[in-house]
Amino acid sequence: MERAIVLAASAIGAGIAMIAGIGPGIGQGYAAGQGAAAVGRNPGAKGNIVSTMLLGQAVAETTGLYGFAVAIILLYANPLLGKL
Repeated sequence: MERAIVLAASAIGAGIAMIAGIGPGIGQGYAAGQGAAAVGRNPGAKGNIVSTMLLGQAVAETTGLYGFAVAIILLYANPLLGKL
């Protein structure tokens, strides 16, 4: 019974952790849109704009990757089962 509760809670926690992918998706879309608008206003600064945008998107993506890593750990490695 205790094992089933831990597994259910881990599955729910993994689902909640995957919600962390929504933020980076919205943020990266917004950054790409603003980058395209900036290049449209000043095509000469394309190199600087694109490199800054890609750096920002890489930083934003780490949040989603951390959420994904937590979900995978909860589903497959499940350190909570060892505590029973």
